[in-house]
Amino acid sequence: MGSIYTPTEEYDFIVCGGGTAGCVVAGRLAEGNPSLRVLVIEAGQHNEHLENTQMAGGWSQLFDKETDWNIVADEGAGINDRRVKLSRGKYLGGCSGCNGTLCIRGTKQDYDDWGLEGWSGEEFFGYMRKAETFHTKEWFDESTKCHGYDGPLHNEPHDCAPISELILKSMVSKGMPLDHDMFSHGERPQGCGHPPRTVHQGIRTTGADFITKNHQKHNVTILVETHVDKVILQTNAQGELQATGVQVIKPDGTTARLVATKEVIVSGGAYCSPNILNRSGIGARSDLEPLGISTLVDLPGVGRNLMDHLIVFMFYETAQAGLTNDHLVYHGDALQHTYQQWKDEKTGFLSTFPFGAFAYARLDERMADSELWKAAPRRPGRDPMGLTPRQPNVEFFNTECYGGPKQYEHFPVDGEHAFSMIAELFGAQSRGTVQLNSADPLDRPKVDCGYLTHPLDLEVLAEACRLGNEIVMEGKGTRDIVKGSWPPELNHHEYKTREDWIPYVKEHATTCYHASGTCAMGKKDNANAVVDEALVVKGIKNLRVADCSIIPILGGAHTQMPAYGIGEKCADLITKKWNLA
Repeated sequence: MGSIYTPTEEYDFIVCGGGTAGCVVAGRLAEGNPSLRVLVIEAGQHNEHLENTQMAGGWSQLFDKETDWNIVADEGAGINDRRVKLSRGKYLGGCSGCNGTLCIRGTKQDYDDWGLEGWSGEEFFGYMRKAETFHTKEWFDESTKCHGYDGPLHNEPHDCAPISELILKSMVSKGMPLDHDMFSHGERPQGCGHPPRTVHQGIRTTGADFITKNHQKHNVTILVETHVDKVILQTNAQGELQATGVQVIKPDGTTARLVATKEVIVSGGAYCSPNILNRSGIGARSDLEPLGISTLVDLPGVGRNLMDHLIVFMFYETAQAGLTNDHLVYHGDALQHTYQQWKDEKTGFLSTFPFGAFAYARLDERMADSELWKAAPRRPGRDPMGLTPRQPNVEFFNTECYGGPKQYEHFPVDGEHAFSMIAELFGAQSRGTVQLNSADPLDRPKVDCGYLTHPLDLEVLAEACRLGNEIVMEGKGTRDIVKGSWPPELNHHEYKTREDWIPYVKEHATTCYHASGTCAMGKKDNANAVVDEALVVKGIKNLRVADCSIIPILGGAHTQMPAYGIGEKCADLITKKWNLA
């Protein structure tokens, strides 16, 4: 249980955002030096009484209400002018309380590609490892050296439903060798396995656990239901701009100013961090002046370079009972019994997130007949997506029942059983933007995701769907159990060519909730960089950004583990600068 104190006027460090990375920064700073005063400001409520942040299967019940930022993207030209809902956790712990629980770290090459001192794959994997306490299972063949065993983040392998075991067989038969812990060691660009999940003993673990429960700290103050308006910037004796505190909107609607004697750390995430900087006068002058905001530091990269992983769901029906988990949630009054099982025992369907088997794949050979692929420019040793042979082009995973974003509402009832194959694109060339709708700190961000605006993204994702469908329809484990597409009228199970898949992709592609890049890290000579290798905002002293917005290139990781790694790295950088250890 976290502690909420009446705020004092001064703190050593103020963390703006109590999401995944922000909680890590606060927790690590506070434990390293008990005399420090650390403040965490969270716009949403405390998570201690939010059951659906603890029950992994309750994730969707946190969306479309006060526990969701309720951001909706602008219409997307590349996705048939659809608007995608960009749900984000608005409570202590943030998206770590509603994500897919997946610990997928990508490959070490992904971080080597950043080309930034202190952020190599080897170094960054160490920071992700530091955050976790890994719990193995008897059947799981772990890579012991790839895991941490004393961090606040508890994780473990997922016990697959029968459909997932069949999917694994199909993946292997289609050229993706089984390597249980490949999503932890980061050395394999093609293969299938079992990513650990941020669940232990039936309870989801989140970033909030770094400052609550067994890691509650007397020197951490948590302010909830408090929105950060802007960072207060002042000119110091040397004539430099310096962050000295923040202005906030309190729960009663009044404003207050809080002082940071050492640093302010912005951890609002890829959608909110650029908005906090913008309201503070940090950003592109052309964005700020129309809103009446004085530009104190002209940083054109703020809110640019928005990246995400696009995914496409392909649902299939099986006539064979007992393979999927639909009967535990959709048939009769099963959900009531399933919920009671979690309440009483912390076991069962709701104790996990319903994803099953996972795989990485390269598509070099499959794309060899694409004129667009062949004509695209490429750097030496790289494919047109900028990836080396050591990095996957796509990821595949399945659901163990029907379900996904809320547009998928054709639920299988008694006697019906469905699952999905999901294709996820890496190395996307499309970019989006995050801007202010207004100067009002309570206004939602204006987001243009830019999905599929680059033709290569559409071509490669269509090929990924084609391969994903082949895994299901031709793979050794599943070819004899599929009745057809779900719902039946879609008929995508009959698609054969890449061109067949393009209209389906444009209509069904959606977010994997891996937004990143909008306060990108870069070297001093990079005009589009927002923060340097120490996560310090360019042109301002004592102001850092620590969340996935700093990712300059989004690789093959789901963003949960990078968020933990960024929090760990930021705390380490601050500790060294101020000699806190």
